[in-house]
Amino acid sequence: MNRSQTCAVIALGALAAGCTTTPETKVTVPSNAGIYRIGNPYQIGDTWYYPREQPDYDETGIASWYGPGFYGHNTADGEIFDTGALSAAHRTLPMPVNVRVTDLENGKSVVLRVNDRGPFAKSRIIDVSERAARLLGFYNQGTARVRVQYLARADLPDGGPQPFGAGTPAAVTSAVPAAPAAPVETAPLDAIPGARELPQAAAAPPAPVPLPSAAAPDVGALPTGQVVQVPVPAVTRLYVQVGAFTIYQNAARLAARLGGGLQISAIQRGGQTLYRVRQGPFPTTDDADAALARISSLGANDAKIVVDQ
Repeated sequence: MNRSQTCAVIALGALAAGCTTTPETKVTVPSNAGIYRIGNPYQIGDTWYYPREQPDYDETGIASWYGPGFYGHNTADGEIFDTGALSAAHRTLPMPVNVRVTDLENGKSVVLRVNDRGPFAKSRIIDVSERAARLLGFYNQGTARVRVQYLARADLPDGGPQPFGAGTPAAVTSAVPAAPAAPVETAPLDAIPGARELPQAAAAPPAPVPLPSAAAPDVGALPTGQVVQVPVPAVTRLYVQVGAFTIYQNAARLAARLGGGLQISAIQRGGQTLYRVRQGPFPTTDDADAALARISSLGANDAKIVVDQ
């Protein structure tokens, strides 16, 4: 069984409410030999995930932690997992990259190195190492409401720098045609008779919980273990969000199709109005988990838990 299969088996049972594996005797960890990679699309359950470069990634949701069961195993980019490292697993970010994870309940914020795939519990947006969970203050409860922000590419285990644009083998680079320099004319395709029209997804992601500009991370920040205390909202709320649309009618059609108490709320984002289809707020993570499972069972595979004010 490979690393991803092992994660899927363990995480589906344990990570849904945080890591609950029993500590075991640690093994001697060999030296790391990771590589920079993005990875291919993959499917977990009914949901497809598409790893890609995401320098503007900024998302809120629920974090969990994983540890003893994976100690000494290879991560998705070829490094060796260590429960005492400042590392994390993410479903779509390239690896390794540095991200800032902020606990929106206590204001603790640390920089972590994403070098693995996960979490495989759909209701979580990031898995952090045991040490990171302790630094952030949610080790005992297993989960936390967090904000995750992309910082920059991380150095490889051997100390080699990975500036943006590096990490792709020359053979692959030369095989991909360059983008055309001249303007490209485009035109809409004719409608296919009998085809079902899908709702138009919004180009911009849902707005994250705003933090003061003073708390904005330094793009050169490294995972040193330093815990920064930042201002956070006095109250945060959990929602299950099914989608966000620039056209109200598309949001209304989706809400009507799924039913079950979904509401449409408008928000200004990037100079345009987004119509979010979601349900909540929910008082606890367990309530949000149950709502996500219920909505996903109706065919809303892109539904997710978000944290908002």
